[in-house]
Amino acid sequence: MAPNATTVECTGVLNEQDAETFDGGLAKNVAPLTKVHKRNLKLVWRNIIAFAYVHIAAVYGLWLLLTASAKFYTIVFALALYLVSGLGITAGAHRLWAHRSYKAKLPLRIILAIFNTVAFQDCALHWARDHRVHHKYSETDADPHNATRGFFFSHIGWLLCKKHPEVIAKGQKLDISDLLADPVLVFQRKYYLILMPLACFVIPTMIPIYFWDENFVNSFFIATMFRWTFILNVTWLVNSAAHKWGDKPYDVNINPSENPSVALFAFGEGWHNYHHVFPWDYKTAELGNYRLNLTTAFIDLFAKIGWAYDLKSVSTEIIKTRVGRTGDGSHTTWGWGDKDQDESEMQNATITHQVKKNH
Repeated sequence: MAPNATTVECTGVLNEQDAETFDGGLAKNVAPLTKVHKRNLKLVWRNIIAFAYVHIAAVYGLWLLLTASAKFYTIVFALALYLVSGLGITAGAHRLWAHRSYKAKLPLRIILAIFNTVAFQDCALHWARDHRVHHKYSETDADPHNATRGFFFSHIGWLLCKKHPEVIAKGQKLDISDLLADPVLVFQRKYYLILMPLACFVIPTMIPIYFWDENFVNSFFIATMFRWTFILNVTWLVNSAAHKWGDKPYDVNINPSENPSVALFAFGEGWHNYHHVFPWDYKTAELGNYRLNLTTAFIDLFAKIGWAYDLKSVSTEIIKTRVGRTGDGSHTTWGWGDKDQDESEMQNATITHQVKKNH
């Protein structure tokens, strides 16, 4: 487990045991930094050139896609890979390994590790470690993609330069023994440079060619490059757009916001104000359906067959307390009789099967 959070050094809570208040917060609200400090960036030109090519290739893949050049099966295949790789990040690296918001039996962990390898966003162990640092030191120099440094930096810029020394220093203090104890993660990390090229690039390119006679250009630029670049940017939008635009019904003191558009493409990861307040909730949101939270549906599906278990969620009482204490007032009514419910709505509601009162 990670060390306990303290208001002296941390801006966010990572796990339940880090919380210092009943409603899942720190004893003292620590607002994120708003002043932009001048920093000496050490650019990584290898990454700059690589990502430039990746995005040019993706644009070409999109053009091929829009000009109806590809076969129908190739488009469906690319969509399936987008779904698979997305779940490898959201249900795997994020909700399972970074936050321990639920537990998974070996077969599901293997599936998620395969999905995660298809996604190619570093191995799940490293992804989870960096994400824990992001939550515990959110929007400080120890945050890998500190949103106070601007939209571009939090979206992709952080990958184009050397990590801030604070990211490395604070990351080394986190206890990731639970990640190192998972043989699935250890295996993936050990053989990542072999497994990742096969899962993300080689196999996705070869399947359309051999199974439905797609040409190499369409297969490589659509099913591989466009698909991979698209899920990369969707994931990055959680770090950038969801830290900039949206309501803050749970904590107005932090930048992470409720962003439905990001939630739609990122399978439920856009409800970011809630997630930063209650990061251990396996739903990452306070939603009663799966419409904008496909990852929750995926986890619930495997919970039904027993492969996912110990699903953690926040009680209504705790949520209600936090909304009242730090929310921005945009939270919807809790239900019938809520103090914010419109009076005319209550008066004109249709109530059936009423029980007559005895006088």
